[in-house]
Amino acid sequence: MYESKIFQLDFLSKTIRSRKEGGARIVLCHGVFDLVHPGHIKHFEAAKKEGDCLVVTVTSDQYASKCPGRPIFNERLRSENLAAVEMVDYVAISNFPTAIDVILKLEPDVYVKGDEYADLKNDLTGKIVEEKNAVTSIGGRIHFTSAETYSSSSLINSQFQLFPTATEEWLGKFREIHSAQDILAGFDKISECSALVIGEAIIDEYVFCDALGKSAKDPILAFKYGSTETYSGGSLAVANHMAGFIKNVGLLTVLGEEKSRENFISNSLRDNVQANFVIGPKVPTIHKRRFIDRHSGAKLFELYEMVDQPLSKGVEAKILQKLRSIIGDYDMVVVTDYGHGMLTPAIIELLVNKAKFLSVNTQANAGNRGFNTLTRYSRADYVSLSGNELELEIRAREQSMSDLLTRLSDQIDCSRFTITLGKDGSLHYDRNTGFYEVPALAFKVLDRVGAGDAVLALTTPLVFKNFSWDIVGFVGNLAGAEMLGYLGNRNYLDRINMSKHVTALLK
Repeated sequence: MYESKIFQLDFLSKTIRSRKEGGARIVLCHGVFDLVHPGHIKHFEAAKKEGDCLVVTVTSDQYASKCPGRPIFNERLRSENLAAVEMVDYVAISNFPTAIDVILKLEPDVYVKGDEYADLKNDLTGKIVEEKNAVTSIGGRIHFTSAETYSSSSLINSQFQLFPTATEEWLGKFREIHSAQDILAGFDKISECSALVIGEAIIDEYVFCDALGKSAKDPILAFKYGSTETYSGGSLAVANHMAGFIKNVGLLTVLGEEKSRENFISNSLRDNVQANFVIGPKVPTIHKRRFIDRHSGAKLFELYEMVDQPLSKGVEAKILQKLRSIIGDYDMVVVTDYGHGMLTPAIIELLVNKAKFLSVNTQANAGNRGFNTLTRYSRADYVSLSGNELELEIRAREQSMSDLLTRLSDQIDCSRFTITLGKDGSLHYDRNTGFYEVPALAFKVLDRVGAGDAVLALTTPLVFKNFSWDIVGFVGNLAGAEMLGYLGNRNYLDRINMSKHVTALLK
């Protein structure tokens, strides 16, 4: 049976070595192979002609995401489909993020790619050169087939209904107007911008545990500790998201003198983030600890570690001094106001008066209980809020989001807004062009923490560069969808992955 062709990668390495010692020329193809189609068959036929033994390795589910909800088929089904192809001799699932480690482990004589990769300008990941160098280093060569090709993504988009009907219809109209290259050109356009992120630094910690049951002696639930994961959140996450697309990103935030976690935070920031830390005396860096049931993934409760009071005058003065010295150096200022005391009236006044382009998010959370209002900012150039934050701003829930947004725009000098609405997508408003709705692009929701920050980070430069609202909404909702599939800020947005997701959805 064809299942006998499927090997563990380590065991396959030994098998391949034995075949090579017997004189066989080994040919390797590598990819996701989400939907095996005639183009793949022709590709494998051409590859087999380059040697005696054809090995196909499949990217595991962990690394195979081309966009939220993909791959359609899991790694087991994808490997079985390939093993059923007659000219394929061996199949293995790769748990490496790229083909480079596979090449070095299997040491093929020929590494085969489709001719769509021969032009390095089409290489979104920049990995083809590295793959070529890897196969050359072990004495092999790279070969590009010229067989007729098809696009798995195009076939999936046209033959599978991945989204609700209304979303598919919206995407169909969007594809008629915009190509993937339009969006990628937009990423080029924003890359040369500069942005300063200011707001609270937050340590997000997830404590995983297993429920044991009710305590025998007390009316409490008992849990067994499993493991802990810690990420940089708040303004740190927004800066990292932006740094995946923009070359020059500044960060101004406050760390605590006690339990500062400065080394952890510094190591978590991308290389192109210029961090400015102001130390708050006798306080810890804000730390939000979430306890998670390891079986269901459900959040049990949260524990905030912070001093919930305004900044001392000394710390405020240091922030104002630093802000005055650097604010003019940046095209955009992005305010991530989590309502924990860093953004004082004096700091807000400076931001409102001096920022060339001011983007603001005031977040509602358990720590500020509805007191963190957008109207503390008399002016902004762009605002991004969630739907429930908009309702809190207006103190009303009975009206439509468009009515609430119109009322909010009358209360603050700002002409452009994004309102994120969860499963209902996003609503955008421009005083000059009116309202625009974009559907949600998420398949699964693992954790909502950080999704709004990702939307703010990526839509701000697009709005700054005056992109149309359909592009702003598409890219923003795709960014939010990507973060919803991760726990907290386990991963940050980057241009390569987003470009792959855009390309996959728009083929």
